[in-house]
Amino acid sequence: MRLDIHDFLSLRHQLPVVDVRSEGEYGQGHIPGVRNIPVLNNDERRQVGTDYKQKGQAEAIRTGFRLVGPRLASMIDEAATLGNEIIVHCWRGGMRSGNFCSFVEMARQRTHQLDGGYKAYRHKVHDSFQQPLQLIVMGGCTGSGKSDILRALVDRGEQVIDLEHLANHKGSTFGGLMMPPQPTTEQFENELFEVLAKLDRSKRVWVEDESHGVGHIFLPESFWQQMNTRPVIEVVLNKEARVKRLVDEYGHADRDAFLAAMTRITKKLGGQNFNAAKEKLMLGDMSATIDILLAYYDKAYRVGLENKGSRIKNKFEWDGQDLDAIAHELVSSSNI
Repeated sequence: MRLDIHDFLSLRHQLPVVDVRSEGEYGQGHIPGVRNIPVLNNDERRQVGTDYKQKGQAEAIRTGFRLVGPRLASMIDEAATLGNEIIVHCWRGGMRSGNFCSFVEMARQRTHQLDGGYKAYRHKVHDSFQQPLQLIVMGGCTGSGKSDILRALVDRGEQVIDLEHLANHKGSTFGGLMMPPQPTTEQFENELFEVLAKLDRSKRVWVEDESHGVGHIFLPESFWQQMNTRPVIEVVLNKEARVKRLVDEYGHADRDAFLAAMTRITKKLGGQNFNAAKEKLMLGDMSATIDILLAYYDKAYRVGLENKGSRIKNKFEWDGQDLDAIAHELVSSSNI
């Protein structure tokens, strides 16, 4: 049975999904939660591609079957562990997923093949970024606790898009420290789509103010443009409290890794500030180091704030500790 993308997006919550593309294709980007059982692995796919170019389609198909044959039983066994009924997709919903369905159906496992394959899913992903959202953009100087406030808003039942969590990066030059490896931009887009699919677009959605790039990931252009037109609220926390929060956050980072990150913004800091921050870092004085770094980050933030102009709707001061209080104030405010 073949499924269009709309039926697939509904049925996938009831049945396991198998991605039969190579492990390299899967690693570049995949539908979250699917199982990868490659019909052709990376090396085999290259061999089939070479034969297709040099010898034609018929010989490439023969090569594919010769390569798959020895692994056929193990593929069927692995698919069987998922249950009696599965959904299968490849890149375009063509030969690989069709053959896989034929293989496992001979072993009495029922299959549904995604029409258009992963490519159809990716079209749906891109389309979703163009659909309007009632975004409220949360701004604030570095160390203001925006990510923690977003999580407190989730606890209050608010809709939140946590871009930094999806990107495995906290946004700044130091944002990758003590974080897992970042996904590919393609995989980030897939994960973002899954978050958007669960939202009620008629209601407000909170998102942290971010640059176009979060680490090595770039936000989808249409989504980024939406963020740049939506209302902004600013959370305000005094510098002393921000320094403390950042020391708590980065104080256990590897010193050499922290210095390497700091070196990348030497020109932006200025030689004098960089040398002063480096000296404090080598002495183990993280508070003084961060205090110096905030001179650059606060200046950059103020410039960005000026560019937002009339989009800034309100400011909310907080003490850096009572997350429940600031979340309550944000949710209760009529001026957002």
